[in-house]
Amino acid sequence: MAFTEDLTIYEQIAEMIEQDILRGDLKEEDQAPSTNEFARVYQINPATARKGLNLLVDEGILYKKRGLGMFVSKGARKLILKKRQKRFYEHQLPQLLEEARRLEISKDELLEQIRKEDQ
Repeated sequence: MAFTEDLTIYEQIAEMIEQDILRGDLKEEDQAPSTNEFARVYQINPATARKGLNLLVDEGILYKKRGLGMFVSKGARKLILKKRQKRFYEHQLPQLLEEARRLEISKDELLEQIRKEDQ
């Protein structure tokens, strides 16, 4: 994976773990990759990886077991979904609707296209 300019590296580390949880690659009580693993694989500073993991600890998605590492919290998937749904409704949906207005796409046409894509 190559890091992008959109987010800081530590935010991208946090998003990678969230994606693993959403896909089911990491389940409740599974151990998350260590800061040293991230540092080695992605050739980044371990402190940067730690900052990304600690973001998820602060949000209750991961928890620390002293001397063992970080683990996926119970209910982590629901927390991530709720956080990302909020982000979608607050940021992406308004952008989508604004672009539809610029392109003179009515809400009915937009809903029709969404229904077609959903089949």
